[in-house]
Amino acid sequence: MDDRVGDLLAERARLGGGAGAGIAVSLLLHGSIAAAIVYAAMHATAPQEMSTLSIRFAPMPAVGSRESGVVAPTPDTRHPTPEKLTIPEPVAELPKPVVKSEPKTVPLSAFGKSSKKGSETPPAPHLPPPTPQLAAKPGVVGGVDIPVGAAGVTGIEGDFPYTIYIDRMRVLISQRFLRPQAGNDITTTISFTINRDGSIRDAKNEIPSGNGTFDRAALRAVLEASPLPPLPFGYNGTYLGVHLTFR
Repeated sequence: MDDRVGDLLAERARLGGGAGAGIAVSLLLHGSIAAAIVYAAMHATAPQEMSTLSIRFAPMPAVGSRESGVVAPTPDTRHPTPEKLTIPEPVAELPKPVVKSEPKTVPLSAFGKSSKKGSETPPAPHLPPPTPQLAAKPGVVGGVDIPVGAAGVTGIEGDFPYTIYIDRMRVLISQRFLRPQAGNDITTTISFTINRDGSIRDAKNEIPSGNGTFDRAALRAVLEASPLPPLPFGYNGTYLGVHLTFR
């Protein structure tokens, strides 16, 4: 036991002596570093001031002058720049002068000349002989050729140029005319009015035939055909008066 304790004490004393030497070495090293820094600071040279240098540039000569030595570009004559196109304003056409053609004169023949002055008014043209009226033909009433058992328009009140409508009206009424047994030369005229919508009014026997059965058959055909097609759109009147003859 005594040897161990002695060993521990001896070891501790040895370690304690080594630590003191290390501390002394450390202090010596730090002191030398601090001395070197102080020495360097005392013998360092002061910083020198920098001098500024001003530079002035000479003015640049214009392009194309002799001093510059740069020649201005010359225009290319081979490829000239296109000029601005100008569109001419339209010129109003002047009215063409009216040239009056002089009447052509034909020289008169040497034969047949007369010293008398001719008349200023030309002679009246030769008119053809008048044609015989249709009334001379059997079955023609008022200039209208009416076949047996049919009807024909012998009168229209007012200006009504729509012949297609007149023909259609005549056909529709003729289809409803049931002709009784009577002579072929017997006729009767029925007058009536067609309204704008095609309806028929005021139908009556205007010129009786003398045969009551024939007159009633004609009047019945007109009434049964109502209503007819409406009057044409272009017709300005509100009604149309018709005189229809049956044969």
